[in-house]
Amino acid sequence: MTNDSLHIGIFGRRNTGKSTLINWLTGQEVSIVSPLPGTTTDPVKKSVEIPGIGPVVLTDTAGIDDLGEIGSKRIQRSQEVISTVDCALLLIAGNQFGDYEMRLIGQFADKGVPYLILHNKNDVAKIAAITHTTIRQHSSAEIIDLHTCNASHREELINALKRIIPETALQVRSLIGDLVRPQEIVLMITPIDREAPAGRLILPQNQAIRDALDNNCITVVVKETELSAFLKLGITPSLAITDSQVFGEVARLLPEEIPLTSFSILLARQRGDFDACLRGTPYISRLQEGDHILILESCTHLPSCEDIGRVKIPKLLQNYTGLKLHFSFLSGLTALPADIHRIALVIQCGGCMITRKQLINRLRPFTDAGIPITNYGMALAYLNGIFERATGMLTNRPDGTTDRMHE
Repeated sequence: MTNDSLHIGIFGRRNTGKSTLINWLTGQEVSIVSPLPGTTTDPVKKSVEIPGIGPVVLTDTAGIDDLGEIGSKRIQRSQEVISTVDCALLLIAGNQFGDYEMRLIGQFADKGVPYLILHNKNDVAKIAAITHTTIRQHSSAEIIDLHTCNASHREELINALKRIIPETALQVRSLIGDLVRPQEIVLMITPIDREAPAGRLILPQNQAIRDALDNNCITVVVKETELSAFLKLGITPSLAITDSQVFGEVARLLPEEIPLTSFSILLARQRGDFDACLRGTPYISRLQEGDHILILESCTHLPSCEDIGRVKIPKLLQNYTGLKLHFSFLSGLTALPADIHRIALVIQCGGCMITRKQLINRLRPFTDAGIPITNYGMALAYLNGIFERATGMLTNRPDGTTDRMHE
């Protein structure tokens, strides 16, 4: 499964049949099933292909009515899943619908997550009219009365899912499709350093190459050390894409008339809050002594002495500003700090390992609080003095606040 898979979260009280449901949908024993409440502790993910929908990541969560100190932590982990999913299934059973479910419904609304309400175990007790009426007082979501031993209910559920899946979750946005035409040459500059995985390219480079091929472009891939040799061939590409960490070197070598951007900036446009990053990047010049910078990495990896997020960007920022700045780092989808208002600037990686929904929700607390955000590519372009050049072809207004892809 790719990061473009549809993410579906399964939520509800303990012992409503969440684990049974995920096993039933996947046709596999993914989650442990037990009559004992609280069997599922941490969120469990399973990738599966659902006919008529496509690749899906199902996430089974702990009961929202878990007890004790450990139970509270499990509930918190379950609630954190909401901001990472495209849609949700809220399970109830035995006609239990109350505060627990209403809080979840509120959280779905806050995160813009569409959902279905499933009354499970209807072989034991069918949904009562009073339960249906109570739900309708708090939610307009579709309600399905089901039993996971009934094959026809699976088809009913899949059809209902198709109705609530956001169109944006099923659309794979092109990285460069609106920037180039078929048969045009796209030049990609890809450094191979200690950060590069052995024997292969990093994911953003792979994605860009595939996207160029999908758009019927002629793709040329070189290392930055061979860029001068390529340019001597007299071939003029319609677009050049580089790894952000060699922005400065590439910009010096590449003629100004050749449009230049980076893999990370294209990813920000494809799946992040591009407009907010455009507005937030120049805040680098307004940083003050002692400011706190938060760097968000979408994947987990062992940092090295050449790590772009943990080593190179902090060093460049300190040199550029001449200030003593404080840096903190979060990887994966780790919970954000409780007090975000002390943060002066957020720098997000390209986000190649997570979905657009996950990346947007990751950054939303900061944009809602008025905290400027940028991403690796935009920050490095700014620090190298080529911010306008690296983003200019991606915007269509003089103030650079809207890009073509978001029209």
